[in-house]
Amino acid sequence: MAEFLSNTDTFTWSMESDPRLRSTIVSLVLLDRTPNWEQLVERFDLLSRSMPIFRKRVTASPAPAPPRWTLDPDFDLAFHVRRVTAPQPGTMDTLLDMARVAAMADFDRARPLWEVTLIDGLADGGAALLCKLHHALTDGIGAIQVAMTLFDRTQERDDRRPMPSVPIPTAAGLLSGVRDMVSYDTELATTILTASLKAAPALLVNGIRRPAQTLSAVGSAMASIYRTVRPISQPGSPIMRDRGKIRRLAALNVSTDALHRAGTVAGGSLNDAFIAAITGGLRRYHEKHGTAVGDLSVSMPISLRTDDDPVGGNRVTLLRFDLPSAVADPGERIRAIHELTVKMRNEKSLSYTQAIAGVLNLMPRWYIGSALRNVDFVASDVPGIPIPVFLAGAAVRMQYAFAPTIGAALNVTLLSYVDTCAIGINMDTSAIPDPEVLYDCLVAGFDDVLAVAN
Repeated sequence: MAEFLSNTDTFTWSMESDPRLRSTIVSLVLLDRTPNWEQLVERFDLLSRSMPIFRKRVTASPAPAPPRWTLDPDFDLAFHVRRVTAPQPGTMDTLLDMARVAAMADFDRARPLWEVTLIDGLADGGAALLCKLHHALTDGIGAIQVAMTLFDRTQERDDRRPMPSVPIPTAAGLLSGVRDMVSYDTELATTILTASLKAAPALLVNGIRRPAQTLSAVGSAMASIYRTVRPISQPGSPIMRDRGKIRRLAALNVSTDALHRAGTVAGGSLNDAFIAAITGGLRRYHEKHGTAVGDLSVSMPISLRTDDDPVGGNRVTLLRFDLPSAVADPGERIRAIHELTVKMRNEKSLSYTQAIAGVLNLMPRWYIGSALRNVDFVASDVPGIPIPVFLAGAAVRMQYAFAPTIGAALNVTLLSYVDTCAIGINMDTSAIPDPEVLYDCLVAGFDDVLAVAN
């Protein structure tokens, strides 16, 4: 049977008819020197052979089956792994400008959905790897798993397994598309019927024995699902309302230990302190524009990955809820956010992620787009690599992730490396026409939160 996109990936793929909702992930890996080019190319060749999805493209299926992954018969590694010299002045700002252009450009959808570019000739003698991939290939945690197949633990090359053979595409028969569609529909119907038959006896027995509790449980699940998919008629922000296609990127570093300590002191976690710093920065930004702000809506990726899942792949769902941005005291804001996030992580709708995405795939694109464009911001906390690593002989100094805004005014992504939280900020300039001002406000927001631990 064909390898179909999951319902969530199909949802992500189809909503990209609106370029403002693209799900492109861009990352910058800063290196202390130019890595060995031949070794670098070999690493990505190994990756594409070991994980064939990096040699696969998305192709359409006969309706109503979703798109599917198929091996690209014209796969060209040289198209996906490139090398350029940085334009002057070769600074971090140069890299951020190159990264923002990559984030705004769509993929060649006739090919696998990833590209990497080695950028050498930086002013400080270092280099950078600019990585671009589609969210359907992997999520943040999956990307770290993939990265660990590329990195070494020492400057000398780690022992590597033998190079696997090249995956060979099989010729599709005249009726293969129709056969795959029928197989998909049959399996889907069988899954639904089997699940219904398994659930029905328990539901019936519980309904007879404990009718009130059963009705309450069903009602609770339905309410949770509604909270997940409820439409948002307008952004919470009175000023970050427009959406466009131009992006600006920024980056900052925060001590992992200090951010964790601030969260703990206030009765929360590192992630709660991270979210509190963002909302504090956004409150300052609104004050700079002479306006007050109440609750802001956030989309927060939640990992559904288990130990049984393969390396890579997209195993996240988005939780959407409102945050108390008007709370001035950072400690109180951390505690309030902690209560909200604990509640959201226990939402019963998480068990129905794929089913919900399947229903949303049937909704009109304009409806989905309008709902996403009314989210104020996206925030993601990705546990990164806790030890120093090397890439083809070059030491990794830092790595930043710039995740897609998917309709929000901005996306702030925390990617940890050794003892540092590398913060990548992706801003929609239609919503935020003065990104330098917002950046300064976010820096101040993190300073306020870090001061909680002092």
